[in-house]
Amino acid sequence: MSYKINPMPAQIPQDELDLLAQVETATLGHWRQFGFLHRQIQPLIPRRRVVGTAVTIAIPGPDSTLLHHLLSLLRPGDFVIVDRLHDDRYACWGGGVTVGAKAAGAVGAVVDGPCTDLEEIEASDFPMWCRGISPITTRLYDIGGAINVPVSCGNTVVMPGWAVLADESGVVVLPPDEVKAEAEKAIATQNRGKGREASVRTDGVKLGDLSGATEKVLAKLA
Repeated sequence: MSYKINPMPAQIPQDELDLLAQVETATLGHWRQFGFLHRQIQPLIPRRRVVGTAVTIAIPGPDSTLLHHLLSLLRPGDFVIVDRLHDDRYACWGGGVTVGAKAAGAVGAVVDGPCTDLEEIEASDFPMWCRGISPITTRLYDIGGAINVPVSCGNTVVMPGWAVLADESGVVVLPPDEVKAEAEKAIATQNRGKGREASVRTDGVKLGDLSGATEKVLAKLA
């Protein structure tokens, strides 16, 4: 296996990332069907919401040589997406990689497999999503891999340069041309939701009446 390294992708404009940062992944889950990583990919540090530009990498089971090299390419605002090529045994990401990624300005990372060194990741306060923890680590075997190619992460295709939104509920990726419209729609939806919640909390309005669910049920019973 050899190495394939494509140029770093154009980054999502900051004003669009600022909009996306106001969005909950679960809000997008009300209407989007595509772009959500598998729910088994969970945050290691709770109560974080992170947005950035996807930088993708695919590396084989026991080898993390190319991941170490990627740290020298990362830019502030990048979000690392790691395709482990179906491996679920070896942890490619630990304390040392965390320190390197954060120093380079990366805002977060997703590994489609296990990580290690949870205490060090927490100490670095680096937002990290993965499929759990493993004590068995990768090594520098120089096997190969690819950077900035289409990858599969969490059973989902991720393209280099796509926007990433990650929070306590999960991770979603968006093509650049969809970010602004989807973020604006989600923010409007969240604001309406806050208004409904306030009515239920303080005005005694029933959620079923607000959502229309009660009307549907009563119509069936009539």
